[in-house]
Amino acid sequence: MDMKLEVVVVPVSDVDRAKDFYKRLRFREDIDFAGDDGYRVVQLTPPGSGCSIIFGRGVTSARPGSMDRLVLAVNDVDAARDELRSHGVEAKVFHDAGGGLGGGFLAGTEAHAPGPDPQRRSYASYASFSDPDGNAWLLQEIKERLPGRG
Repeated sequence: MDMKLEVVVVPVSDVDRAKDFYKRLRFREDIDFAGDDGYRVVQLTPPGSGCSIIFGRGVTSARPGSMDRLVLAVNDVDAARDELRSHGVEAKVFHDAGGGLGGGFLAGTEAHAPGPDPQRRSYASYASFSDPDGNAWLLQEIKERLPGRG
């Protein structure tokens, strides 16, 4: 049985502000539905992604800004950072200071060294940014996927 991650809920405090932010990053608007009882759900999809995000009123009881490191795969972390900056979003590029892979998932920043991985290995360079509520996003540079990954 196939299982595909379809939607991730992002807790936000201001639906319109969040919608404007993500649309500025070229996320495609899939739906913006408002019910009579104040319920509202917005679904947006990152460029090239098969998985979407949703947020709104009455969608989640999670605290706005509590999402920690939802990961977007990119082919070139420097180009992705520059794209984000062109839309007014600051992103910091880093790699694992210990020289390993997966350092972007270590809690805290003490294991992060500035700039991309010196060898430009797949899965070793990252950029981080946050939405207006503080939900944390991580870009991970993947030029060549590990075996078994599409």
